[in-house]
Amino acid sequence: MDTLSYKTKSANRNTVEKQWLLVDAEGQTLGRMASKVAKILRGKYKTDFTPHVDCGDNVVIINAEKIQLSGNKWQDKTYLRYTGYPGGQRSTTAEELLAKNPSAIVEKAVKGMLPKNRLGAELFRNLRVYVGTSHDQEAQKPKTINLNDLK
Repeated sequence: MDTLSYKTKSANRNTVEKQWLLVDAEGQTLGRMASKVAKILRGKYKTDFTPHVDCGDNVVIINAEKIQLSGNKWQDKTYLRYTGYPGGQRSTTAEELLAKNPSAIVEKAVKGMLPKNRLGAELFRNLRVYVGTSHDQEAQKPKTINLNDLK
């Protein structure tokens, strides 16, 4: 009897092919953009996705200051941090954070959608966020992608 044999191929550090991708954040909604970027960083759009391996691509995001938030989120959305001292909880609104450090809004959104372990920390290192259109990854020749084409 003739039978077919299918072997599951697991990607590893040596077999993964990484690319550099360029994403323009201008006019994008923060959460929707961040979830798609997190999927790209994780490698979920690739056919050889392996959950425990860094098989995603490197992503460069430009125009971080031109993202959009819906509704009253610019005033209502708060980012909390804790100094470590009693009564040391500090909060910042999205509007204040945009004025102080626009790239931090995008970084926090993407980091929150990555795994909370060593792999997530390694994946987060593959993300570069820049304010404005210029970036330092010209030598890598990043390929421009349109996030609206991804599911």
